[in-house]
Amino acid sequence: MGYGVFPEELVPHITRLAANSVSCAATFIQKAAIEALEGPQEPVINMVEEFRRRRDAVVEGLRNIPGVSCPLPEGAFYVFPSIRNTGISSQQFQERALPEAGLALLGGHSFGKYGEGYLRLSYANSLENLQEALRRLEAFIVKNGRVAK
Repeated sequence: MGYGVFPEELVPHITRLAANSVSCAATFIQKAAIEALEGPQEPVINMVEEFRRRRDAVVEGLRNIPGVSCPLPEGAFYVFPSIRNTGISSQQFQERALPEAGLALLGGHSFGKYGEGYLRLSYANSLENLQEALRRLEAFIVKNGRVAK
């Protein structure tokens, strides 16, 4: 269920792709989509606010870690902080953060050559868990990087 906005010349091609890959949604899914659009919006508003709180806490926490800078994202539930000043590559983070610090993350290099020096982190978790993750991330950087605490 969804929609797209495309240049006019792509519409026939996208329509053909969608018709053959995601068409024929089950009736109960169609009814759920209508309810999501026309039903009570308070739960959606509350969740958006909760994700805003999480985003703001994670961005602030990242900005307080030596060697890390982080822009404020405007969508989704990911941050893409720069770790260029930590002395640790994106590849090293991706390979070592989980076994050494219990942190699941994706190195920016996975997004192409311009992603090196960045990480992708999700904030789709509880605020308590996110704060613990920030503590672990800082400890990992201080232990393995070229930054002072």
